[in-house]
Amino acid sequence: MTDVRKTFADAVIARLDELGQNAFAIEKAGGLPVDAIRSVIRDDDKRAVPRISRAKEICDLLDLEFYIGPPRSDPAPVAMVKNEPFDTVPRYDAASAAGDGVVNFDGPPIDHLAFSKTWLAQNGINAGACVLINVKGDSMEPSIYDGDLVMIDRRRKAIRTGHLYVFRDGEEGLRLKRLDVIPDTAITLRSDNPKYPPEPRTGEAMNAISQGIVGEVVWSGHKWV
Repeated sequence: MTDVRKTFADAVIARLDELGQNAFAIEKAGGLPVDAIRSVIRDDDKRAVPRISRAKEICDLLDLEFYIGPPRSDPAPVAMVKNEPFDTVPRYDAASAAGDGVVNFDGPPIDHLAFSKTWLAQNGINAGACVLINVKGDSMEPSIYDGDLVMIDRRRKAIRTGHLYVFRDGEEGLRLKRLDVIPDTAITLRSDNPKYPPEPRTGEAMNAISQGIVGEVVWSGHKWV
């Protein structure tokens, strides 16, 4: 009988070696609990058997395929640049309102941008789960400016206080804010630009924000011209 623990641990260890990374760095980059990876690769009888959800998170962070049975989804398209593999991330003709505004996130991508597979893995980013859109407005300056490009990891919907999220906000449309959470009490929408006041949400309005999360911003690109 196959030792599933060893098979999984061997695959994770091989991928870490390939990336030149250690488990702690990947855990930190991906926002995993301490020892989430280290506990499954330890070489003794205390080696953990991860839950299916945790095993998938680890695989996603390391860009390893996680598959149980059909149907299968297509992986992110791969481009080769000087014999180095790059994953491509779709860019959509939509803008996230970093100020006020109503936007549309539907429709096919207008193009793709290529990112190094090694860089993506080192930062815990799975290109197949990400999209790129432009930001509209000045409420997140000086962190993110009007017209900047942001990468959204659509797997990361669990709100971590102080992190940047793109979310649907009723008639306001698609928005980008830092979210602060007081569990079961309130979610506060915060702008980096001090001229925009915090927007606390409670009750059903709080639940609407939580349910409207598109994903967490994991990268941004600034336009200098």
